[in-house]
Amino acid sequence: MDTRHDIGSLAALEALYGKANPNSLAKETARLTPAYRRWLEGAPFLAIATSGPGGLDCSPRGDAGGRLVAVLDEATIAIPDRRGNNRLDTLRNIVADPRVGLLFLMPGVNETLRINGRARITTDPELIARFAVGDKAPATVIVVGIETVYFQCSRALLRARIWEVDARRDAGSVPTPGQMLRDALGTFEAEAFDADLSSRLPNQLY
Repeated sequence: MDTRHDIGSLAALEALYGKANPNSLAKETARLTPAYRRWLEGAPFLAIATSGPGGLDCSPRGDAGGRLVAVLDEATIAIPDRRGNNRLDTLRNIVADPRVGLLFLMPGVNETLRINGRARITTDPELIARFAVGDKAPATVIVVGIETVYFQCSRALLRARIWEVDARRDAGSVPTPGQMLRDALGTFEAEAFDADLSSRLPNQLY
């Protein structure tokens, strides 16, 4: 691969771009503003980026709006670790390195909300109970101390046309979970796995 045109210094990088829009810097705060809090409390989806000895990880989290995250105070939020695959990639990384980056999405809204901070994992009974759904409670809760919070403008999602109906992909046009497992494992009953998935998952959300 030709690396002759790679950028290897901040000076070279900054020479390619103009100065940042002042508003893009001013929108960054160290606390949740009232508007940021309202946005956050309605979001049903986030991606959490972490780093650890094994490398980087970015993991999705989703729940009903108002249940995805709890605002503990203007500089602290809590996120339940819902039922998953028990790889624990995010949690292992947080134990090793508390730095996290969060990206929140709202269906139909092209702006996103970003939070950077430091996380810890807790089994605090009050927080665990706060996130219970029926008789199902998360095993742990991720508590994030906010260092920076700001909204991201809409350009990326507008380019992706992510919420536009005619941009949606049919399920049959992308590899299924079973097909991806079969490719990774070499041999796997992909069709049986996929056939059972739609009936199995709704009972395993919490």
